[in-house]
Amino acid sequence: MISIRKVSKWYGEFQVLKQCSAEVAGGEVVVVCGPSGSGKSTLIKCVNGLEAFQEGEILINDLSVGARKTNLSELRSRVGMVFQHFELFPHLKVIQNLTIAQCKVLGRKNEEATEKALKLLEMVGLTTHAQKFPAQLSGGQQQRVAIARALAMDPVAMLFDEPTSALDPEMIKEVLDVMVVLAQKGMTMMVVTHEMGFAREVANRVIFMDHGEVVEDRPKTDFFKSPGTDRAQQFLSKILSHGAEQG
Repeated sequence: MISIRKVSKWYGEFQVLKQCSAEVAGGEVVVVCGPSGSGKSTLIKCVNGLEAFQEGEILINDLSVGARKTNLSELRSRVGMVFQHFELFPHLKVIQNLTIAQCKVLGRKNEEATEKALKLLEMVGLTTHAQKFPAQLSGGQQQRVAIARALAMDPVAMLFDEPTSALDPEMIKEVLDVMVVLAQKGMTMMVVTHEMGFAREVANRVIFMDHGEVVEDRPKTDFFKSPGTDRAQQFLSKILSHGAEQG
């Protein structure tokens, strides 16, 4: 489904990604973790062309993301992206946030788009908020709307860039619960997150990054049981002890 092959990226003189490679099969959930500045968010933005890369290749269903002939708008409509900050249209009601791209990009009629939107709002538990504006919702509710909006485009895969990091602790679970349901339904997902509980519950594999490199790419059980590098062990012990303190 997603193939990342020896991808490198520079910001001027600074190399932010170094020969990164990874594969995500259809229906797989892959969690990408690592310290701040490790390149994980940059990598996931490269996957659907939000960031350009200078070397290597990324394929989504055999479509080359970096090729000049690739229609990135069309690609992004097939690869859902959920950001740290919800990126909803503040001047549109929730229901309009979910229907506008369906109509303009996919060419759906308003009735069909609305029906789809309402089903997705029901899935994320927000049917009663359809006529509200984003500012009238909590952060957790806005993020669930953002997930529903991405799903409205019938994506073949979903990318999440630290979807809970801007939320209050009480709101994190309601967003993660929606993501768990998606994973259980077989959605292909690549998730940048520090939520190790989520990784343990639903991830098939964990990719650990540091200084722009993929240091480890292992089944989740192996990663949590015995990280293969000292750096991953150090990161994991810190983040798990922090989670215990939060709990």
